[in-house]
Amino acid sequence: MKNLWAPWRIQYIRQSRARNCFLCAAFRSPPHRDRANLLLKRGRTCGLMINRFPYNGGHLMVAPRRHVAELQDLRPAEQAELMRLTTAAVSALKKTMRPDGFNLGINLGAAGGAGLRDHLHLHIVPRWNGDTNFMPVFADVKVIPQALDELWAQLAAVLH
Repeated sequence: MKNLWAPWRIQYIRQSRARNCFLCAAFRSPPHRDRANLLLKRGRTCGLMINRFPYNGGHLMVAPRRHVAELQDLRPAEQAELMRLTTAAVSALKKTMRPDGFNLGINLGAAGGAGLRDHLHLHIVPRWNGDTNFMPVFADVKVIPQALDELWAQLAAVLH
């Protein structure tokens, strides 16, 4: 058996056991830390950020700034801004990455696939025709071709 080293994954493993909510921490952090937190846009009630552990290149998340777990607990202003930021994110990804389509979704509860169960967030995953290759099928590995900091700079320029 051969090893495929992915040392950046240890941060995910450690973070998944952390008691603090990484979304709340990013929103509480001062704006000059936005790039380090991969936070692209701060709205009044929600924010847009790059997923640090992406499914695909360009994987973004929109979340309410308030720590809330359930859709029915979102305030009308949060619901509206969640969709406005999602729309802005899709437009920015279309301009910068030119995907053929998107997956948009919210995982609610552990059974629904939520890794972070108590802070609702919407995933925006750009997709390309033929973007599934042998790596995820045979090696359970996804290849992300662009550095997250480079992607942040590209998207921030379009969003601001």
